[in-house]
Amino acid sequence: MNKLLLLGAGLISAFTLPSSVALTITATTTTSALGACQGVSYQQGRLFLYGDREVGVIREYRPGPDSLTYLSQEVKLTEKGQDVINHPTGVAWNGTGPTFIGNSIRLNAEGTKWRAVIYAVDWADLLRGGTLDGHLLNTIEDDACVQGTRPEYVQYQGKSYVATADYGPQGNEVRLYDPARLAKAHKTSEPGVLVKKFTCSPWVQNLLWVPSKGTLVLIQNQEQGRRWRFTLLDLNQSLAAGHEVVRQVIDVDKADELEGFTLLGDMAKGLAVTSSRRDNVHAVRLAW
Repeated sequence: MNKLLLLGAGLISAFTLPSSVALTITATTTTSALGACQGVSYQQGRLFLYGDREVGVIREYRPGPDSLTYLSQEVKLTEKGQDVINHPTGVAWNGTGPTFIGNSIRLNAEGTKWRAVIYAVDWADLLRGGTLDGHLLNTIEDDACVQGTRPEYVQYQGKSYVATADYGPQGNEVRLYDPARLAKAHKTSEPGVLVKKFTCSPWVQNLLWVPSKGTLVLIQNQEQGRRWRFTLLDLNQSLAAGHEVVRQVIDVDKADELEGFTLLGDMAKGLAVTSSRRDNVHAVRLAW
């Protein structure tokens, strides 16, 4: 069990709009055995962190008021011993539709060429089995993307869609995919998979949907690979306009690489994760 170290105030600088959200880091800890942590998924009381150790891994934790406890539940994202999802970048789970895991694969040292892949998995059996063996349902090339993929379920006009976003310096989009078509597709460019899209700002590492607020949070860096940014978008207005409609931008004065963020079943409590080897998990308090 890792004890959280309390942090002082004064870490946040924000460009605020009316009815703005206040975000404060209250504590931090180091969670090891993930490699570089790439994201976090909270699922009806269960908390999963995922990273790119020697193979891609997902581990389950129990959040407490001042600690995270590892629950001895680990999934290696391998098949027949081979690393398949080596760099997991998003888990789209909603408890009813197909579950998808993203993988953003760097093809050159400069980071100018990427392969983006989305995997449909049997989530419940994956957790029980501990590897992808027998639980990988489909592999989908996300060739509609610009750079990388980071799936997250959202709601639009009464239906569930899988949203994803790019991480490039320019030309970035948020795209909505039909989950039923995506689960059976070979490529996201196939007819009927892509439903809607809009352009967005750069360096998006992950997405978080806040249904009660109609808000899509872009979990970003202020510059490539460095410094934290949370951009809160009005999803409906963004899709209607074809470009992001920003409600608020929150910049955090921390220099490492923000990778993921989730709410912990409570609008006032969240958890942010970074790729740092130390001090990589941060408890967050929000006032909406």
